[in-house]
Amino acid sequence: MNLSWYVRRLSRMSAPEIAMRGRDSVVKLMWRREWMREMNATRASLTVVPGAFRTTLSPELALVVSKEARHRLIASADQLMAGRWKTFAVERDDVGADPDWFTDPRTGRTGPLSRYCFEIDHRAEETVGNIKYVWELSRHHHLTVLAAAYFLTGDGRYAERTREHLTSWWHRNPFLSGVHWTSGIEVGVRLISWVWVRRLIGAWPATADLLDRNPIFLRQLYDHQRYLATLTSHHSSANNHVVAEAAGLFAATCAFPWFAESDGWRERAASILRREIGRQTFASGLNRELATDYHAFVFELCAAAALEGEASGHPLGDEVWEWLRRMADAAAAIVDETLRPPRQGDSDEGTALLLDDPSYDRWGAVLSTGDALFGRHHWWPRPALPDVRTTLWTALAPRRPIAEVSPRPASRPSLFADAGTAILRDHDARSADTTSADAREIWCRCDHGPLGFLSVAAHGHADALALEVRCGGVDVLADPGTYCYHGEREWRSYFRSTLAHNTLELGGVSQAVDGGPFLWLGTIPTQLLRADGLDSGPKALWEAEHSGYRRLSYAAVHRRRVELDREARTLTITDLVDSDVAQTGRLAFHLGPAVTATLSEGVASLRWRFPDGAEGSAELRLPAALDWSAIRGRTEPVLGWYSPAFDERLETTTLVGSGSFERGRDYRSILSFHC
Repeated sequence: MNLSWYVRRLSRMSAPEIAMRGRDSVVKLMWRREWMREMNATRASLTVVPGAFRTTLSPELALVVSKEARHRLIASADQLMAGRWKTFAVERDDVGADPDWFTDPRTGRTGPLSRYCFEIDHRAEETVGNIKYVWELSRHHHLTVLAAAYFLTGDGRYAERTREHLTSWWHRNPFLSGVHWTSGIEVGVRLISWVWVRRLIGAWPATADLLDRNPIFLRQLYDHQRYLATLTSHHSSANNHVVAEAAGLFAATCAFPWFAESDGWRERAASILRREIGRQTFASGLNRELATDYHAFVFELCAAAALEGEASGHPLGDEVWEWLRRMADAAAAIVDETLRPPRQGDSDEGTALLLDDPSYDRWGAVLSTGDALFGRHHWWPRPALPDVRTTLWTALAPRRPIAEVSPRPASRPSLFADAGTAILRDHDARSADTTSADAREIWCRCDHGPLGFLSVAAHGHADALALEVRCGGVDVLADPGTYCYHGEREWRSYFRSTLAHNTLELGGVSQAVDGGPFLWLGTIPTQLLRADGLDSGPKALWEAEHSGYRRLSYAAVHRRRVELDREARTLTITDLVDSDVAQTGRLAFHLGPAVTATLSEGVASLRWRFPDGAEGSAELRLPAALDWSAIRGRTEPVLGWYSPAFDERLETTTLVGSGSFERGRDYRSILSFHC
């Protein structure tokens, strides 16, 4: 990063944070000497408290896993045995017995193998390649898949390949050497994988020699835990990273309490988890990062830790379980009829524990876990058959009833006022005399939430008052997704920008100032003005405003009203701008990749196919006062793109209305569905 970024980043820190980061710098200086001793093989010997791995799984559990989940996992493990593994957008074929842990398969660049970790800028793609690709394999999710295949089949080939990869990684990644030690979140997630590898290959005859009695593993285990206990994300960086760090440390100290420091480290991690799950979750159950996939990630991390605590006799307590229950209920409430969640904010598809093919239904697995732990509430959608992870996690679940600190929602929530999320839909509120029973669900997410979590809002997007609209689970007005984190600055900026979302941009700038790939400067004040009929009646109404543009000379306020007429199957979007003078702006509607559009005289005719082959159609009447154009896949400047998954992008059509926005004038768009 250049000097200007550091200045901007420093501006978002408090005095205590600056002092704490100074302390971290001292630790890193001291550790550099220790790293030098590691390189010279002169580190002190390690004292291990004898112990056994006690939280094993019953072999009978392998018989409980559904046939579909079993086949899916074993097929993925067999691909791994052939050296193939999909990492984000790349189908790798080089994951054999001794993988290259440092080469980015996307760019072909190889990062430094033996430099002191804190002297490596892992954000510099010219040095390390795309660091997400490099890190992903070293989270060792593929090893939990191999280990689970051994658990399900007893075939020693899977355990032997697991051994080969672990041994390779340990030898090539000594303490503090290389990019795999530069980030605590990677260390924490890797520890969770190691705990489950040990649990899943427990019946393999060579397991104790590979892990329990192996001085190389014990040194790695100790160093991973010591790292997390010493360098903890804090202040403006204490988002999902600190949860991953604490979850990894807690799980490892529960499963491997083999060091003199284990009890102290475990209590430290438990304290952080008890604090952070409530700090990072709204009372309504949604995650404060306002990035839907991170809601699932934090839920999985905390569930993995809580289950480890129960299995080892170190429970985190009813309050943690209460927060997890709220998160599960919120997850069930916000999905559409196909169980797809919103696409709000950042997503890098991170998971706490992978026991499935990478393309598995991640949200279905979250709902299955919530069902298994807390029971499917009567208004919940019904998830698919439990996945392997849910089945195995259930074996570690508390044998006592989980106390409910507060009552569960009596009906499906539609308004999460604290998180700034409203869901307008027609199916739950439908009456016999309105929409026919065989019509596809209209689902609309309205956003009046804050920019994101903490002072940097790292994973939030400048999307105040944005909409996301689906019909039968198909994106009609689509959130763009994420695409990338590092390396491609222009693309990263676009996918986070106001113009990339279904809302209004004024003055050619976003609602907040982009200070870097994970840094916003300032906030976007928002206010919910009205929410009626979200749960019942012929119409649902949401109205809100934001004053993100008050920072500019014209101090404009954007107000938006959305009305869903359930009988007419229309969505009316009304935009107003309150400003002393007329403002130039662009109103954008981003169509989903399945939607084709014909634009004529301010009316867009939309068509698409549903997954079952049926045709869908709608008409979008646009404000006549604006000059409308259809833009698709433009790169200079970027516009008209949709990211279905991390590091993947597709051309899509964006309807852009440019013009002057005057006080007292309504800019009305009407979306009428014919399916």
